[in-house]
Amino acid sequence: MQDTITSLINPADEKGLYLEGSALDTLQQYFKTGALRVKAASQIGESADSIISTTVEKSLLYGDITLPGGNMYPTRRYAACLRDLAYFLRYATYAMLAADASILDERILNGLKDTYSSLGVPIEPTIQAVQAMKEVVTQRVGSEAGQEMSVYLDHIVSGLS
Repeated sequence: MQDTITSLINPADEKGLYLEGSALDTLQQYFKTGALRVKAASQIGESADSIISTTVEKSLLYGDITLPGGNMYPTRRYAACLRDLAYFLRYATYAMLAADASILDERILNGLKDTYSSLGVPIEPTIQAVQAMKEVVTQRVGSEAGQEMSVYLDHIVSGLS
């Protein structure tokens, strides 16, 4: 994972150039939204357990998936689902702070769809849960910060699709 700063400075350094033009504009935007991203990350961290439980209530809890024979039954499978949603939220928060989605590919998405398929974990309910998580996060952190997080949660959805 590289943050926006590193992703701009490293290539310029390799060429022995100063940053200019669009690179400086990108940095300016990154710094401009920095306080918003840090505040959102703080709010998400403080309420992560609540975000996960509300996400499950909105998307998974009342479907067939939690009944005997469903993929969130028994308790062990339910706990694994909660763990995965917590990973998604945590890594999406890291990505938002860095303004770089590559950590999602590195730590979550590479091979996840194949792993879920081999374990019989249904992809569609997982996607629905991540989409519900976007709504819950936006309710917690506000519209503007929610839009920032949505970029990275959408990246997870796209990787699972």
